[in-house]
Amino acid sequence: MKLAITARGYKAPDRIKAYVLDKAKRLDRFSDLIMDGQVILSYEKQDQIVEFKVRLKHKTIVIKERSEDIFKSIDLGIDNLERQVVRAKEKLREHKGQKIVENLEA
Repeated sequence: MKLAITARGYKAPDRIKAYVLDKAKRLDRFSDLIMDGQVILSYEKQDQIVEFKVRLKHKTIVIKERSEDIFKSIDLGIDNLERQVVRAKEKLREHKGQKIVENLEA
């Protein structure tokens, strides 16, 4: 999965970029579904904001997490993103193989 990391308002340290890439490896098991992704790091006053935009084959998932710690925001965002991708994959699996005629006869 290709992942672009952008920081708004500051230059993100290499350790934050490495942390995002390390955590994003959890999503590699869904590589057949995920096309590419983008991570946007920003801040507002005391809050650290992480926004994930992941493009799947049939939809786009956007998740925005905010907390006082950037690492906590990244963890929460990855957890939420993983749940969303699993849900999208299950929906795709449920509808795959069903024919309209079978649904009408039932």
